[in-house]
Amino acid sequence: MIEKVNPSHPDKLADRIAGAITDLAYQKSENPKVAVEVLMGHGLCHIINETSEHFSHYEIEMIVRRITREELVVDYSEYRQDSHLSDNQKLRIRCGDNGIFRGVPVTEEQKELSRIARRIYEVFPTDGKYILDLNQKRLVICQSNASSDELSALLHDEYPDFRTAINPLGFWTGGLNTDSGATNRKLGSDMGDSVTGGGLWGKDLSKADISLNLYAWNLAQRTGNPVEILCAIGDESVVIQSGSEEFVKPFEEIVHEVKGDIMINHGGFERFAEWGYF
Repeated sequence: MIEKVNPSHPDKLADRIAGAITDLAYQKSENPKVAVEVLMGHGLCHIINETSEHFSHYEIEMIVRRITREELVVDYSEYRQDSHLSDNQKLRIRCGDNGIFRGVPVTEEQKELSRIARRIYEVFPTDGKYILDLNQKRLVICQSNASSDELSALLHDEYPDFRTAINPLGFWTGGLNTDSGATNRKLGSDMGDSVTGGGLWGKDLSKADISLNLYAWNLAQRTGNPVEILCAIGDESVVIQSGSEEFVKPFEEIVHEVKGDIMINHGGFERFAEWGYF
């Protein structure tokens, strides 16, 4: 069983804003330090940014307005990174956090729900959440600004024998006046079975939460084996367990590899945050 949300869900709007701020940080510096938290809803958007780069209130407000398509009141606070953490990165790129990270191959159920979510979103690009259980042949669709009849017609031919619950409470409008949005609250939707203690969005690549998570994810998809990586803050290399194989890789190499993947294959942090890993 898996849950998926689309890019217009309030939590994904928050992730996308954090991703856009991270993209802007990389435009300002080759190796910026940034850690963004976004909480918004009901006309307000609160953003805390611990960063090595300066962002004007106007830059932040334009990102929020472009992604949400609403004129929210933006409360933006900016702080410098803790000096001890900053010193850790002065001479070279080292692990900027402690953690245990894992990558797990995506299941057919997860791939199928992602396909369903994307298909619905092409027709109805508004707030939505979807749940699929292939074993019990059950599909739950909560799609805002769409009637149950329209959604049933869209899906009926492919899932005629499924128990399908579509908008159980009826028509709803969704969005930031219905629910709040916060960064890194939909990691199951982003990562499937690879959820760990770290968040993905609003962080530079020195943070293992993003670099080691993405590296582990991609390695698991390539090999078909589960992957585990343990790191401590300040590590210059990490031990990687992939199936029965174990090897050591410099952290800086992982960061450069993941940066290329995000920028080239995903189109940047903001675009990557729309759907996550699958």
